[in-house]
Amino acid sequence: MSRQAVQFAQASEAKTFDLRHRNTINFNISKYDNAVGAGMVYYQDHDLARSRAAYIKTQTLEALDKHLLHFEENFTKRGGKVIWAATAQEALAAVDKIFKEKSARCVVKSKSMTTEEIHLNEYLEKQGLEVVETDLGEYIVQLAGQKPYHIVTPAMHLSRKDVGEIFHQKLGIALTDDAQALTGIARTLLREKYTTAEIGITGANFLVADVGGIAITENEGNARLSTTFPKTHIAIVGLEKIIPSYQDLGLFWPLLSTSGTGQRMTVYNTLLTGPRQEGEPDGPEEMYVILLDNGRTKLLADPQKRQALNCIRCGACLNACPVYKNIGGHTYEATYSGPIGSVITPHFEGMKQFKHLSDASSLCGACGSVCPVRIDIPNLLLLNRQEGVNKKLVSKVERIGFRLWRMAMLKRRRMDSVGAGLKNTVIKRLFSKSWGKRRTLPPIAKQSFAQRWKAERGVK
Repeated sequence: MSRQAVQFAQASEAKTFDLRHRNTINFNISKYDNAVGAGMVYYQDHDLARSRAAYIKTQTLEALDKHLLHFEENFTKRGGKVIWAATAQEALAAVDKIFKEKSARCVVKSKSMTTEEIHLNEYLEKQGLEVVETDLGEYIVQLAGQKPYHIVTPAMHLSRKDVGEIFHQKLGIALTDDAQALTGIARTLLREKYTTAEIGITGANFLVADVGGIAITENEGNARLSTTFPKTHIAIVGLEKIIPSYQDLGLFWPLLSTSGTGQRMTVYNTLLTGPRQEGEPDGPEEMYVILLDNGRTKLLADPQKRQALNCIRCGACLNACPVYKNIGGHTYEATYSGPIGSVITPHFEGMKQFKHLSDASSLCGACGSVCPVRIDIPNLLLLNRQEGVNKKLVSKVERIGFRLWRMAMLKRRRMDSVGAGLKNTVIKRLFSKSWGKRRTLPPIAKQSFAQRWKAERGVK
């Protein structure tokens, strides 16, 4: 068992019995559920929209190289620069080079999971640079010294009281839990950073091939400010975010918004096609797009699992997952938590270290039923489990146990040849510290169903 698996088991148990955490999460997710329920009324046929989105994403992945080159061609025509990064280290090196060329000391960032994936903040801060998260949720967890809890809502685990205490401790303000006051304080502090930062960094919700642009969806306007005031804009985007045409945004933007927050459309939706052009009043002087692989092409090469790359990071599967609701986002110790994180993290970070995440699922199917691009997440979790077994990443005890179980189940006589007393003893010995820790293990009946059937009918 990997170190990550041991820590996951310990953290999961602790978080499951943290009633304060559970109450906060249940409250926040219930608000999300209500919003999504109301948002669905805008769709005449939501299932048809999901099917169309799944088809477009799947077809795009089948010709990923063509679409990415098309994007690069169109983006560079307008003065943009594309950097291909095979690994997180290459992406960090590219960012470092840009910072040194610009002699930059401060960067403002909008919400970006890819920068979390490559641990960009830690990398820049080690070099003495000032990194400021401008999304309110990201800003809160940055002040708290934490990682984002959720793909869409980074501070979902914190109450207004928690946020007030963080602001009081870190910013020296009077203690308050007034949401409007706290938001106003953050806005005032961040406005100064937009105008003084030399570089702005964002992710992108979509790469749009035919116009060579990046599409960003947000509710606060912080991404627009992060890409308008600084002279240099860097977007770090996963290869899989590509879509063929800007017209596809008419399908994907509403799907992302409704599944992510229950909105018909988010407040700000922006398409950036390069640095500031002649005659344009604002925008960066230089714009870079770093196309991040970091394990994505490895997943693409597996025809059974590549549909995981269809994900548009709406977070719906996290909010539907009973496991996530109990153990929370930080327990996963991975950039991407919840069901989709359990699918892709072993491929991005290593199957040996993170195979256990694919076991952390009830396989109830809720994640797949809410996915706006119809990713069959339960099946992908099973395929990851199968890969773990095939690569012998499970314990020797588990392998022997399933081998014996298989032998017994293949022959009814083998099962019946062992008495109920011995069966109960074996089950108690094997499962008392796992399943039996908080449950009463069911006793095996003295007679099996087959034995009772024969006995009641006088069959020998």
